[in-house]
Amino acid sequence: MALGSDSLDAAWQDADRMLGQLFMMGFEGHTVTPQIRKLIQEHHIGSILLTAKNLKSAEQTTQLVLELQQCAHDAGHPVPLLIGIDQENGGVNSLFDDIYIRQYPSAMGLAATGSRELAYEVAKATAQEISACGINIILGPCLDVLTNARNQPLGVRTSGDDPQEVSSYGIASMNGYKEAGLATMGKHFPSYGSLEFLGSALDVPTITESLEQLSLNALVPFRNAIKEGLDAMMVGGCAMSSVGLNVMHACLSEQVVNDLLRNDLQFEGVVISDCLEMEALSHNIGVGGGTVMAVNAGCDIVLLCRSYVHQQEALEGFKLGIDNFNISLDRVKVSLKRILTLKAKCTTWEKALNPPGIELLSKLQPSHTPLSTRAYNASITVVKDKNRLLPLSNILEPDDELLLLTPLVKPLAASAAARALSDQVTSDSPEPHIWERSSSVMSGERVFRELGRSLARQRNGRVLHTSYTANGVRPQHENLINRAGAVIVVTADANRNLYQHGFTRHVSMICNMQYTSGGEKREKPLIVVAVSSPYDFAMEQSIGTYVCTYDFTETALVSLVKVLYGEFSAAGSLPGTISQSQKLSQSRQHWLVENFNEERDAAGLDVLIKSSAEGITPGMHSELSGAISSSFTLRDPDILEQHFVVRNSSTHALYGFCATYFFKATGTGVIAAIFVDAGRRKLSIGHSLHNRAIRTLLQREGIKRFQLGSRLPSIYLGIPTSHGGERRRQRSWFANLGWNTALSRSVCSMIARNLATWSPPPGMAKSLQSAGADFDLVYGAGYADAVLDHIKTNNRQGLAEVYKMALNDPSACGIIRAKRPEDGALVGTVVLYNVQSQLAEFVPAMKDVGELTGGISSPVISPAVGEYSTLLQGLILLGMRQIKQQGCGACILDYMDGDGNFDGLSAMGFSVLHNFEEVSCDAATWTMVPPT
Repeated sequence: MALGSDSLDAAWQDADRMLGQLFMMGFEGHTVTPQIRKLIQEHHIGSILLTAKNLKSAEQTTQLVLELQQCAHDAGHPVPLLIGIDQENGGVNSLFDDIYIRQYPSAMGLAATGSRELAYEVAKATAQEISACGINIILGPCLDVLTNARNQPLGVRTSGDDPQEVSSYGIASMNGYKEAGLATMGKHFPSYGSLEFLGSALDVPTITESLEQLSLNALVPFRNAIKEGLDAMMVGGCAMSSVGLNVMHACLSEQVVNDLLRNDLQFEGVVISDCLEMEALSHNIGVGGGTVMAVNAGCDIVLLCRSYVHQQEALEGFKLGIDNFNISLDRVKVSLKRILTLKAKCTTWEKALNPPGIELLSKLQPSHTPLSTRAYNASITVVKDKNRLLPLSNILEPDDELLLLTPLVKPLAASAAARALSDQVTSDSPEPHIWERSSSVMSGERVFRELGRSLARQRNGRVLHTSYTANGVRPQHENLINRAGAVIVVTADANRNLYQHGFTRHVSMICNMQYTSGGEKREKPLIVVAVSSPYDFAMEQSIGTYVCTYDFTETALVSLVKVLYGEFSAAGSLPGTISQSQKLSQSRQHWLVENFNEERDAAGLDVLIKSSAEGITPGMHSELSGAISSSFTLRDPDILEQHFVVRNSSTHALYGFCATYFFKATGTGVIAAIFVDAGRRKLSIGHSLHNRAIRTLLQREGIKRFQLGSRLPSIYLGIPTSHGGERRRQRSWFANLGWNTALSRSVCSMIARNLATWSPPPGMAKSLQSAGADFDLVYGAGYADAVLDHIKTNNRQGLAEVYKMALNDPSACGIIRAKRPEDGALVGTVVLYNVQSQLAEFVPAMKDVGELTGGISSPVISPAVGEYSTLLQGLILLGMRQIKQQGCGACILDYMDGDGNFDGLSAMGFSVLHNFEEVSCDAATWTMVPPT
């Protein structure tokens, strides 16, 4: 095969042969299917992508690859097929074989070893193994920089968040692959490390960084790998949105492929598109049109992973593009020359038709097995061990029981283990289901069961092992924690599986509250092990002993057990900037805080509210459930409201929101809500919003005091305390900002359900007769003077506004009054309202219960009344009767004193829905906390 600079061999005069070389296609099945055979024989496709769904073992893979090459040879292909797989190691391997293919650490695991030489050796060994099976291109290295590390699906598939470190390990891996004779493909250009996940399921993730920002960070590894001779580049299907750049799909954009990759970075190798079967692309553009766009953008090979229908559509679209002069044959020839140059580097017909297979693999294993062990042993990282719990012999007596708590997880979507899984878990039992073993890695609970067995084999005392799910800490878990001498909690990508965060913090709280038989507090030893992303608890101060393995393959966990039992000391270190002290100290960033603009920000706030409500600790109910953007907009002339946002100016996505109100009547400035997107917490967004809110409230004329929590709107009545371990964290956060949380006031909202079958407690109606009050229900502004005079006995902010709103809405609100019989003076009132009232708009729980609901709000009892609780129960009882008569199935009771005796209310059918701590302080003494 001779390739002149201006001409191609005569074999390529056939246009179909040329076009076929510009496609990489996949299929489903362990043997050559009629569809893929037809694509090779009739359409002359030049490249094949194999996935875990095609590969069962090294021997079967060798046979399958040989059959594919033989099919191409017999069909008259001038050059062999380019056949590639993902073999990133860690949890992402397309080919697995217990006997002949070794397991090695993930990219981040190798970075944790601190050895580029080891990364090179592992890459070379990996390439030798898959090359023996006939594979000639590897879809790697992964060159993404995790600039948005805590919200990333890539996880440990890349080396970390430092561009120079990612670059050096990526190039080491690339050179290892090349040494073994494989072609290399960098991914995922221009970067999957800073994606924002916005919009619907049919929208692609978006890069919001500008080209200047990308150039300084994310593009560094790609630029350096190109200089070192990278053979091919995969351009991702992500969108790009920043000033001067608006790209729907990067791989279809001439700005990205030709301008940025070809011209700016001077890449001369083969460009491969992301799979054009992705839903967002096929729905928005169509596969045929996408194929034409990809080629015109500069892609040399168009990837279609598995759908035969889509593959035919792509071929037809390409030919139609040629016929309609949308694509020139000269353009096709440019790509063909690049592809043939690449194939000449990594394959020949002699090599393709004679894969060494098992014979060579058998010779490689004696050296590859110890390499695997050495790499894993070097990667295990003890991030911190404050109380010196390691090795376990330091803290456990021989007969003590050790408790292992592991999550029910699915492996990374890119691995073979993502198939044949069931996520049906019994809600009332922590007993695990057993995931099936895949052809890639042992996944989920199976590998954790083996971890438990490995721990048990090393000691005399029993190892208790059970799983945990989104159902949280169950009584069975608490019983096991109480009897165990030490506890190990395993997490796997807790930042993407938030229930693991909540569960681990809850277990930590239980372990911190253990007592000896003599009543002395004795903290139970707790070890947290992150078996995927190291970011799970790297900055969590409450976790004293934290170990990272970077993947949960069997080999990784064998090394973990050795560390736990002291067979060797862990030598790994956290990769990238996370290991630097300034990162761990959580230095604060300064975010641009803007005024909330309803027209611009309402849709974004609705998205933020929904994601924040869904991100709450599983098993807990979010105060935001049922809220919408308008829930924060009072439009009351007696209340000055100003709200703030931190947002992405390009995508308009909101990262944080803060609502503030100034109640003129009482001189109270209120922070009524402050919440941040779950994926961006601990980045100082909340701190920036809080500072802006306080500075604004300080400028209000007549400001007397600040308050955390607001009666109106009734969303956050203060610091939420219903979420277990979150209470301590949030109280600490506000205390660090200057709030005296030690002087908080407990308030709550309550709910009574099943009103259809509800009846007052026996004897309660009779006891109310001794309360010395007459009760009635009134509607309308005609009763305002007396009612508003009465509630002045209580100076809580927002009460007057609630009552005014109710009095001005007689069709949906009323006031239940308690009067002294002798003079008719008011001694107690509550507001009664229904779901049609204006007030209900500011009580999200009213619409979140799931059935027709009524509300009782803001009870005020005169301080001179002796029978406070009896009078309160009387007002509420009459309200419940009214609500039941209206056909409601539930009753919300909001803004109640949380320190009160709830026995009477519990007897009436109420239970606590949300707890809060309302905090107030004198505005005159407020000191702004400077950023650190």
